[in-house]
Amino acid sequence: MIAHIKGKVAEKFENSIIVDVHGVGYELTVSQIDFDAANLDDEMKFYTYHHIRENSEELFGFSTLAAKKIFEMLISVQGIGPKAAINILSLAPAEEVRNAIANADSAFVSKASGVGKKSAERVIVDLRDKVGIPSHYGATDVVGVKTTVAENDEALDALIALGFPLKEATAALEKVDTSLSVEDRIREALKNR
Repeated sequence: MIAHIKGKVAEKFENSIIVDVHGVGYELTVSQIDFDAANLDDEMKFYTYHHIRENSEELFGFSTLAAKKIFEMLISVQGIGPKAAINILSLAPAEEVRNAIANADSAFVSKASGVGKKSAERVIVDLRDKVGIPSHYGATDVVGVKTTVAENDEALDALIALGFPLKEATAALEKVDTSLSVEDRIREALKNR
């Protein structure tokens, strides 16, 4: 299994990028957010999900471990496949998507291409209790809103890498001062657990 890929962005096309790792190009399907953030010749690291079907194999890439975990939760919902999950993650940064699910904002989720109202409601019902507490309340905007848990939060990624479920990691960091260093935030989160 391929856990992550780190290399130079060699090509970009239609929500896919090719990452060159020592002469081997890996094609990754990524969210629109990650696609826009990736520039040609940039050295980048992507966490990966290898999706195997009877007639094809696809590699999905995520700039954060939290985004990958949300993707895995989304595809566990009946009727939501990898393409629909990537489309949901393309609406806004991963933390905003997580917050929308935590706030039961099915209107936000249904804005994704290929996700209807019933599928969006199923996502909310199945995942609301699994994604953690909302970082802010109210409807989520596609543009993005300031949150108490940052999109590229290294402390959140570290807690997930340590084996914490996304919900527990988010709840533990919710009470920690964001001005502390990453290491101190992780220590405080572990004490809050």
